[in-house]
Amino acid sequence: MSLDKPLNIFDISGRAMSAQLVRLNATASNLANAGSVSGSEGQAYRAIRPVFSTVVEKPGVATVKVDRVVSSDTPATKRHDPGHPLADANGDVWEAGVDSSAELVEMIESSRQYQNNVQVLQTAKSLILDTIRLGK
Repeated sequence: MSLDKPLNIFDISGRAMSAQLVRLNATASNLANAGSVSGSEGQAYRAIRPVFSTVVEKPGVATVKVDRVVSSDTPATKRHDPGHPLADANGDVWEAGVDSSAELVEMIESSRQYQNNVQVLQTAKSLILDTIRLGK
């Protein structure tokens, strides 16, 4: 963001919506890979999470940004399935370290945060239009 253009409510809500969209995409990726298996623990899918940070533009005005996306430390689950084509020499496969229930909660929470910011934008737009009508 350039220094000569001040942030407005649309910029702030837009950045928050972008951050929540990254969070929602990460959750969708985790849910899509929840049932995946691999032949070794190192190759098993790990849930991913975005890491947010606060960006203070000026006193009293802060936004959010995604610093990075990290892999979860939830371990993969070993399951004995000698008939599986990816099974190792011991007949074990490794299931993704993803908790589907926690991911669903994460999805609902990020969706609600996104919706809250949509409501902020709708309210700001309505107030601006009401102000313009007052001037006529």
